[in-house]
Amino acid sequence: MAEMTYREALNQALKEEMRRDQKIIVLGEEVAFYQGAYKVTQGLLAEFGDERVKDTPISEEIIIGAAIGAAMGGLRPVAEMMTVNFSLLAMDQIVSNAAKIHYMFGGQTKVPMVIRAAQGAGKQLGAQHSQHLEAYFFHCPGLRVIAPATPADAKGLLKAAIRDDNPVIFLEDQGLYTTKGEVPSGDYIIPLGKANIIKNGEDITIISYSKMVLDCIEASKELENYNINAEIIDLRCLNPLDKGTIFESVKKTGLAIVVNEAWMTGSAAAEISCLITENCFEYLDAPVERISALDVPMPYNRELEQAALPHKKNIVDAALKLLQVNQ
Repeated sequence: MAEMTYREALNQALKEEMRRDQKIIVLGEEVAFYQGAYKVTQGLLAEFGDERVKDTPISEEIIIGAAIGAAMGGLRPVAEMMTVNFSLLAMDQIVSNAAKIHYMFGGQTKVPMVIRAAQGAGKQLGAQHSQHLEAYFFHCPGLRVIAPATPADAKGLLKAAIRDDNPVIFLEDQGLYTTKGEVPSGDYIIPLGKANIIKNGEDITIISYSKMVLDCIEASKELENYNINAEIIDLRCLNPLDKGTIFESVKKTGLAIVVNEAWMTGSAAAEISCLITENCFEYLDAPVERISALDVPMPYNRELEQAALPHKKNIVDAALKLLQVNQ
């Protein structure tokens, strides 16, 4: 296995899939000549040409609408949203068309497309460019929602997403692009809807996805100083959601913390916490703890921005409170 960045793993997945299947195309703002706002599409135009790698007008509704039409016509488009915040301009296409066409056509047509989008905060990009919008997509039946945390998962899940016959929202936290990890070579595929138990433990279950998984891992190391052995679950996918792995772990430990970097109200963490309560109530030794960002527009000021976001310390403090450990 080679060590590479999250960005390079995504790029490798795109190249491998485009070499494998001539029906795969890439489209979006500045994905061709500029090679992507985050350089994920670097080298695609040179290798595959402008018939398969297309710069589009600055219109998210057109990008997604064109991708839907291409998917219905037999292609497998990968549409890039420069940032997930811009996907709000295409929500009618995503929610009313991409998510529902297979159902409304009685299964006579499929919409095999991937919408890649960077999201996340912590880069001082202001309130309109620092959002986590996975709950919007998680809420909509018909959409697959993926949020990988590691370079290996980024590659394996993107390849799986491209091969899936459903519309997939593929969310890439912008804070992960430069992180490094070992990535399997060759045709490496991770099945959608299978969570990864990063670390086994008996005392408490900590559940997360995307960039916050890294904070959970660091928190678990600090908890070892208190003789607390935490089990860490990286969901990887929100839809399909691996409920079985979540419930089995919580039934074992009796305690659960659900972590996401999105707003708390109506978040994926809220839904998962509810599922745990509904399905594992008799096994819980305390109420499920949620850790999320504050319900505020993201500040531009660096200190205020960091104050609005969850961190390792929040996870550690929540675990110590649940286990009634005095610091």
